[in-house]
Amino acid sequence: MERRTIGATALAVGAVGLGCMPMSWAYSTSRQRGEDSLRAVHRALDLGSTLLDTADMYGPFTNELLLGRVLKERRADAFVSTKVGLLVGDQHIVANGRPGYVRRACDASLRRLQTDVIDLYQLHRADPEVPVEETWGAMADLVRAGKVRALGLCAVGARSARRPGARLHDTTIRQLERVQQVFPVSAVQAELSVWSPEAVEALLPWCGARGVGFLAAMPLGNGFLTGTLTPGEGFEADDLRARHPRFTAEMMAANQPIVVGLRRVARRHGEDVTPAQVALAWVLSLGGQVVPVPGAKRERWVAENAGAAELRLTETDLAEIAALPAAQGSWD
Repeated sequence: MERRTIGATALAVGAVGLGCMPMSWAYSTSRQRGEDSLRAVHRALDLGSTLLDTADMYGPFTNELLLGRVLKERRADAFVSTKVGLLVGDQHIVANGRPGYVRRACDASLRRLQTDVIDLYQLHRADPEVPVEETWGAMADLVRAGKVRALGLCAVGARSARRPGARLHDTTIRQLERVQQVFPVSAVQAELSVWSPEAVEALLPWCGARGVGFLAAMPLGNGFLTGTLTPGEGFEADDLRARHPRFTAEMMAANQPIVVGLRRVARRHGEDVTPAQVALAWVLSLGGQVVPVPGAKRERWVAENAGAAELRLTETDLAEIAALPAAQGSWD
């Protein structure tokens, strides 16, 4: 697989990463199988999808434990990315950016992942009660201690960023400007897909101008862009899509023209090419510092996603995708 670099330190990863969250968090628990997930991770590494993206809050903790079982055998094959800064309660999630907590959380992640170094340590969310510079400074100390190789920042969610006259990523860019004064940012992770392209406006250019890598989260629109979801089929109660306005039966039906357009482009490239691969190829076309991180928990989907790295969209394809209707429905 093509290799891409993240940050000024040129950390090399496969062009398509693997988002590990669906294996143990946020999606239908009845479909989560530990052994299937382990096989999926091994398959990703075999195919060159070396970036494994997780977080201590996924599970919580169980996702890192699962990856640790693979890393114990194949640490040299993997690029490990995990996150800190969010605590999961029974009915809520809260931020914790206190330096002492960050240090303890890193040590705990290292134990669960069965490794002595984290390649990319990302701040999941800034703590509103702690200056972000203090949190970032504690993370920088972990780099100096040899426990972490590079630092990344996850974009602030849509709800937190919205205010009159503000663009979606204004808050994230302000945070980036602040932490960059403390220690270099190697990567930014934010949602970016055909149906959520807002990062292209300001956040992606900010990264490109500074040599900062961009990890495209949810590049398949939480599964919608794969064309495998049926409007009205519904989701299990613990599935995050059961509560998202874009995944009501009405909005899924209204947004089907986007999937139809991706499928039309796919057919031009061969019978085996899928809408999901076209969606990922579109993300890859946005720049050499962009690495899509699609979530998957089955070998089949991991292999399909990895295959997108070989797909080259033409100018006609890109123009057709650009002309697709904007997604309908709120994403807040």
